[in-house]
Amino acid sequence: MQFVDPHIHIASRTTDDLQAMARAGCMLVAEPAFWMGYDRSDPRSFYDYFRQLTEWEPKRTANYGMQYYAWMGINAKEAENVSFAREVISLLPEFLDRPGVLGIGEVGLHKNTRNEVLTLLTLIELAAQRNEQLLFHTPHLADKYRGTRMILDLLRADSRIVRSRVCIDHCEEHTIRLALDEGYWAGITLYPTTKATPERAADMVELYGPERILVNSSADWGPSDPLAVPHFMSVMRHRGHAESLIRQVVYDNPMKFLGQSRHFRMKC
Repeated sequence: MQFVDPHIHIASRTTDDLQAMARAGCMLVAEPAFWMGYDRSDPRSFYDYFRQLTEWEPKRTANYGMQYYAWMGINAKEAENVSFAREVISLLPEFLDRPGVLGIGEVGLHKNTRNEVLTLLTLIELAAQRNEQLLFHTPHLADKYRGTRMILDLLRADSRIVRSRVCIDHCEEHTIRLALDEGYWAGITLYPTTKATPERAADMVELYGPERILVNSSADWGPSDPLAVPHFMSVMRHRGHAESLIRQVVYDNPMKFLGQSRHFRMKC
């Protein structure tokens, strides 16, 4: 079965990973701008990073027959220095206008600080002004519930935000209903240390149904699995779920969500 990975950090993956994904049936990937494992020392370093995501990684992925899209933003881990973050944000419009860019992401909160919120408000304002889609990173572990509530409060306060064009990612059992009940897409990240296993993701799909749920690997430079989505598919099959339901979650849903971007063009 073909599938889409709507959140994976291709820049961190090897060519062997890309080949394995293609052989497993991956047709399309979306890569959000994120933290590279270290804090960048100058806002201009983001310029070349954004070039990498819009110029180099699409070509590298295409070598394996997969279509590539990117999201542009500044991750919450580098959002604490507000003046630094605003310099990075000033670079975004140039890249948001490039073909293959879906919108603003991944942005959100890390430690739920005042400065992170100030940066996030600037990013939400930019998205609202430009009618961009949004992909949100929610905090890890103990900070997740509070951070998710804070993000939803910020979005609720802005009537310009179209909820069907927003994904609240890295949802877990205690936060997924918050996103779904308010009309957002809910992303479940299949990550071995701080997020969800394929089994837990299957539990959530069984509990809440497949509507507006996305599953992704978020595979990056840390312990992660670029084949996490096929593993989720295997778990669903083992539990006896219909192929049509599995396809809805791993292909139809991400195509519907990503397809709302003005730059989305399906080539596969």
